[in-house]
Amino acid sequence: MPTGVEHATLVAELKAVRRAGLVRLRGVELTALRRAVEHEGSGGSVEGLLRRAVTGMDTGTLRTAAVYTLGLAQGTRDWPAADRRRRAAEVYGVSVERFRKDHEVMVLDQIAEAVILLLDTAAAPARPADGAVPGTAPADRTLPADGTVPAVGGTRTHRVVEVPAGGRTLPLTVHVHPVDLLRDVDVVVSPANTHLALPETYKSSVAASLRRAGSVRGVTGDLVADPVSDELRAWALRHGTAGRPVLPGTVVATAGGALATRGVRRIYHAVVTVPRAGTNDYEVLPADITRSVTRVFEVMAAERAGAWPRLRSVCFPLLGAGRGGLPRQVSLDAIWAAVEAEAARGADWDVHVVVRDARAADLVERLPARVGPGGRSRTS
Repeated sequence: MPTGVEHATLVAELKAVRRAGLVRLRGVELTALRRAVEHEGSGGSVEGLLRRAVTGMDTGTLRTAAVYTLGLAQGTRDWPAADRRRRAAEVYGVSVERFRKDHEVMVLDQIAEAVILLLDTAAAPARPADGAVPGTAPADRTLPADGTVPAVGGTRTHRVVEVPAGGRTLPLTVHVHPVDLLRDVDVVVSPANTHLALPETYKSSVAASLRRAGSVRGVTGDLVADPVSDELRAWALRHGTAGRPVLPGTVVATAGGALATRGVRRIYHAVVTVPRAGTNDYEVLPADITRSVTRVFEVMAAERAGAWPRLRSVCFPLLGAGRGGLPRQVSLDAIWAAVEAEAARGADWDVHVVVRDARAADLVERLPARVGPGGRSRTS
């Protein structure tokens, strides 16, 4: 990040905040968090920054656990670290030890993401310069050597890249934030394994984040319904695949659950990972990613012709680039091969890509130079 505030450093300092508690912050070395306060420009404190960041997180179990973990809840700022951890574990209904090993890692990771998102929002210009078009990049961007123009615009968390594809220019929206912060995108694609087994909601993967965001919670944070998982199981029973794997390239459409309140209407589970027997590893083939993305567009077309006539926008994470171990560039190229083919036949889909950090976003921003002015992908 331009501010010099790195995600890993923030997580490390948040762990120190959790251990010390808010009443002892003055004695804790928090270089990155204090730098973040200065960059935000609010003139406040580390505690104020954390309160604003956590307040910006989605309401529900995650935010409630974050509030207790850092002692931000009323009356908890002087609680010992052990008591705060115990209360946060109760939010998820798990043991303290399990919370420490799994949930707390995820909670601190998401608080760090919320701080970064807060800084990105603060860094966005209040208004364009005289004569500039709102939402466009500065005019002095360095052009690629081959003369193609990326034409990147928008804030640091939402950018638009103009990419040659199928004889025309395709606007590709890049989201630089966790997938569960998506808003107003009709379809979000979730990577799935051949057993259609969703990860537990406390995990940090794309599929777990979407399952968690799609769940319905009560006022106390208790799970009321898990519609994404329920629909996926119902699909397997209906198609006779319960208990046996499906082929890579399969795409299963489910509702967005609670995500519908944020404008995400459908989740498409794209089968791209094959578990390796006897291990915790997966195998991902680029060809399966391209096949899945092609199938995503086919399912969208079918649903738009039926019960979902207004489907138009779709968002892809870098499929297979997480636990699947595929390099990000390979994943992006495999996704783009299918997008390019769809554009060549004249489809009018509004395509988005969601990534977690600026480095991944840079890969997407360099896509125009990789495909070239003719719109055909170049191999690297």
